[in-house]
Amino acid sequence: MSCLLLAHGLSKSFGGVRAVAEVSLEVEARQIVGLIGPNGAGKTTFFNLISGLLSPDAGRLELDGVNLTGLPPHQVTRAGIARTFQNVRIFDRMTVLENVMVGRHSRTKSGLLSAVLKLPTERLEERQIRERCLESLKQVKLEARAHEPAGSLPFGLMRSLEIARALAAEPRVLLLDEPAAGLNQTETEALAELIREIRGAGLAIVLVEHDMRLVMEVSDKVAVLDQGEKIAEGTPREVQNNPCVIAAYLGAGDECAAGGEGQGGNA
Repeated sequence: MSCLLLAHGLSKSFGGVRAVAEVSLEVEARQIVGLIGPNGAGKTTFFNLISGLLSPDAGRLELDGVNLTGLPPHQVTRAGIARTFQNVRIFDRMTVLENVMVGRHSRTKSGLLSAVLKLPTERLEERQIRERCLESLKQVKLEARAHEPAGSLPFGLMRSLEIARALAAEPRVLLLDEPAAGLNQTETEALAELIREIRGAGLAIVLVEHDMRLVMEVSDKVAVLDQGEKIAEGTPREVQNNPCVIAAYLGAGDECAAGGEGQGGNA
């Protein structure tokens, strides 16, 4: 398969601290890529670079050969990359459906004047938006609660709502930032099934997650960051057996002190 998302040599510093140092990652169509690493490894900063929340100091970001480097978040979303966040971000007083409709803004065409005047084109687009967002809710099995206040949902379903909102933008690549945080085992198992179903619908997924069982279960490929650098990349089995990864998580051994990659490594 050809590369869909390419992050090449992305770097970002804050003051004198390099949060991400020349990190590269390739994601193929319909591929699930896990991105793991200890706390402070640079995972969220890397996600912010891909989604446009931060501009890289160096490097290049491409989606299907189109340069997205430095574009603002709404343009990155329109190009085909959508994301969720570590902390649940929903509008409590809006309905579940209205929350998802917010995620559709990057695909709307009617302007302010059309909305104020309620022109036929605006009304037609509004119906189309509602239909598309209901489909997104159906994907995450929330269509029955579409008209309930979002704040009334249990926490696990709020996570599903965030995914539905991201799906409403019709991305080609979905970035999931710690989607299992705060979920119990049953909810995490349902999340794993949902991630597979989303991939089955044709999307590529990049998953940042601390739940190693989830990452290793659903990922086709896993990349590991430590102190802002990519220290390993490979299949879940290769990464689990990589001495650099073991050292990063356990703080033991010096196998990587001289830049050695270890088994399955691709720093």
